[in-house]
Amino acid sequence: MRLIFIRHAEPDYSIDSLTEKGWREAKLLAERTKRWKVDEFYCSPLGRAKDTASFTLKECGREAVICDWMREFDACVVDPETGKNRLSWDLKPAYWTKEPDLLNIDRFLETDLMKSGPVAETYQKVCDGLDGILAKHGYHREGRLYRTKQHNEDTIVLFCHMGVTFYMLSHLLSISPVCLNHTMFLPPSSVTVVSTEEVEQGYGMFRTQMLGDTSHLYCAGEPVSHMGYFAERIVCTIGVSACRHSICAIRHSNRLRYAAICSASDCGYCAPYSTDACTLSFSGR
Repeated sequence: MRLIFIRHAEPDYSIDSLTEKGWREAKLLAERTKRWKVDEFYCSPLGRAKDTASFTLKECGREAVICDWMREFDACVVDPETGKNRLSWDLKPAYWTKEPDLLNIDRFLETDLMKSGPVAETYQKVCDGLDGILAKHGYHREGRLYRTKQHNEDTIVLFCHMGVTFYMLSHLLSISPVCLNHTMFLPPSSVTVVSTEEVEQGYGMFRTQMLGDTSHLYCAGEPVSHMGYFAERIVCTIGVSACRHSICAIRHSNRLRYAAICSASDCGYCAPYSTDACTLSFSGR
């Protein structure tokens, strides 16, 4: 069995939809997905995920099942330094790297940090929702494995978000979501594939085949968006000829703004800006 997780295309969070670039990404993605043999489509209820899925569903003449539990993982915890709420997948490295229990799949939910918010309850809903889908296709959770009578080639596509994808992967792969969320990145419109292996008869275990793949963008000459990549301050030194219409998201007063990163006069994103370099700070999922 194959699960394909697709992160929404580049988002415009202010309207819970896509940017102009995001719409292009979604169209290019559909050129790829329309060739797949898909048994079922599932989708987050949030606009940016539904808009991303819309081109694929139209090309395939299909509809997606909307799952509320597949929305972005929004459970917050209390920041031990500031006392303010903070998303559970946005922790400071100086903190989580010194807390070994956070990196343990058996103990991360028992930490004081995770107990300070509804992480366990939200995580359980995600796990139950995913296991419900798998059970429909003959894979029933038993410990950390899935009991199955026979291997099947069913393919399930889930249009959702980076944070919740890592929480689902943590459940399938028995890896702490803290580790996944803070050490890996899924670009907008990227494709992640996990498939079952039945090494022991009657049991299925998931193995990652592809993570954050954006070959559909590369083949069309469309640059990969870095939305959701948390870089404090990175000075971009990309030259004019290498720009390919990239943009950067700058966190400012909890809102996203866009700034050009090249001085190409014919660049639809960069004009009318004129900068040789800029300071980038990526935010949002």
